[in-house]
Order: sequence, then C-alpha cells, then structure tokens
Amino acid sequence: MADTIESFAGQDILSVDQFNRAALNAVFGVAHEMRVLVERFGGAELLQGKILANLFYEPSTRTSSSFTAAMQRLGGQVIAINNVQYSSVSKGESLPDTVRTLECYADVIVIRHPEVGAAATAAYYADKPVINAGDGIGEHPTQALLDLFTVQEELQQIDGLTVVMVGDLRYGRTVHSLTKLLLNYEVSFVFVSPEILRLPADLIEAVEASGHSCRQVQDLNSVIGEADVLYMTRVQRERFTDLAEYDRVKDFFVVDKELMARARRKMIVMHPLPRVGEISYAMDDDPRAAYFRQMRNGMYIRMALLAALLGKA
Repeated sequence: MADTIESFAGQDILSVDQFNRAALNAVFGVAHEMRVLVERFGGAELLQGKILANLFYEPSTRTSSSFTAAMQRLGGQVIAINNVQYSSVSKGESLPDTVRTLECYADVIVIRHPEVGAAATAAYYADKPVINAGDGIGEHPTQALLDLFTVQEELQQIDGLTVVMVGDLRYGRTVHSLTKLLLNYEVSFVFVSPEILRLPADLIEAVEASGHSCRQVQDLNSVIGEADVLYMTRVQRERFTDLAEYDRVKDFFVVDKELMARARRKMIVMHPLPRVGEISYAMDDDPRAAYFRQMRNGMYIRMALLAALLGKA
C-alpha cells in the first residue's frame, strides 16, 4: 500500500482499499498544491510529452472531462475514446487487446466499464498505470477521493463529523467507495434510503466491525439536523430492470429550502452529479451547497494522481 506520494509512481488506482490515512494525506496535500497552481497560473508543464488514454465504455461527462482537463492543465495530451460502441470493440475486440493497444500510444489509461472488476482485468494485462473511473456497481475510487478532499477543504476536518448518505445506496458505487474511505476516520454514519435501495449488507458489516456508529433509516427529515455532510445520490434508472420499481422510488428524497431550514448552519450538501430532481435548483445559491465546488476539486485530485503515477508529483 502506497503511503507517500512518491510511492504511487507506476502504480494502478483500482480501489479505495489501496489508501490508508497516510496515503490520503499525501494525495490531499498534492491536490491542494494543484488547486493553488491552477488558481495562480492556470496550470504547469509537469506532464509535457505524456499522453492519457480515456477509455469509457459507459457515458460520462464529469469524470471524462475532469481527467481530460487535469492532463491538459499539466501540459499532457489526451486520447479520448468516449463512444466505445463505435470503436474496434464493436468488431469483437477483447478488453485485454484494447488495453494493450492503447498502452502502445499512452502513458496512463483511465477506464470506465459496466462490469465489476473490469478495471482490475485491464490492469492485469497492461504494463502502464490504469485508473478505475467506475466499474459497474463496484467502485469509483477517484470520485471517493475528491469527495473526501471536498469535506476536508470545506469543513477543515473529517474526524468527528456525522455523514448522512441518501438515496441509491444499493447500486451507488460512489457511496460504496466513500464509505470505505471514511472508515479511516472517526466519523458517524447515517444511511437514508428506501428499503429496496439499502446499503449492501457486506458494507454495513464492515462499518459495524470497524466500530463506527451506524444507523439505517428511511426518513431524511428525522436526521437532517444531525448532518455535517449530507451526501445525496440520484436513483439510477440504468441499474433497474423493473422500471415500475424505479418510478416508485425515484423521487423518494428531495433537498429543498424547507428541508434545509432544519439543517445546521455549518454543514455541506454534496452530490456526485448528475442530479435528476433530488436537489432543488433553488438550493444552488445556498452557501452550504458544495456540489459544484466538489466537481472542481475532482480536477485537482486527478491532477495529483496523474502527476504521482507518472513520477512527477
């Protein structure tokens, strides 16, 4: 397990299980430096001559654009493959062969794939570093890192906070990864969801086994006043085979000004985006709405990771 920024060089980023508290501090330190760098100078030439391959088997706006911006801010270039159905995959090319081909041209590969474990498969066959940008309902490690970095930047602490996670906790890979990362800290969890979208049992067991306080409820109103971090997620239509079931739960929770009147004055509302109605647009001018600052932080985190993996941090 890498625990200094230098030790990330040449490594893959596949799971949040790779990160302990020392590693998180190292990445966050470099991400903060990247933030200052961008704000002052717009970028740097740390990765001039390096190429990133963005290999996306699923649609993406934020993650794909964020990695592209991160690489370009550091002087590198990007091969963008965002419509895999129009590539050689449609001719029957295997994932191992696609990855082996791309590493002939690129220095690092970012992959999003609908199947759990696909990123690990890609890393097994690749000699160049591979970054998991989401594998089905499995993990999304860089999203979890930017989420945790946002908490640190916004509230100046992580220990001692109550984190309330809301919505699709069953299929939401962002929730799964963030929950695992938060086990490195002294936090309390409240999981809010309809019965059919509860957090998987193995994750609940991991939280309880670690000694963290943990509750599962269905009423957001009853716990909103406890939240230091309110982490909203959309109900993911694409994960449902029964659309009638989706229709029953898609609007189960909505964050609006009426709800937030009962929330703490010092707290933050987060969302991995896109939103589809679970946060009112009227909330966007609330200073506690951190979700677009959260998106900006994604670029800084990915700049830090790219620099680290390519030995330039």
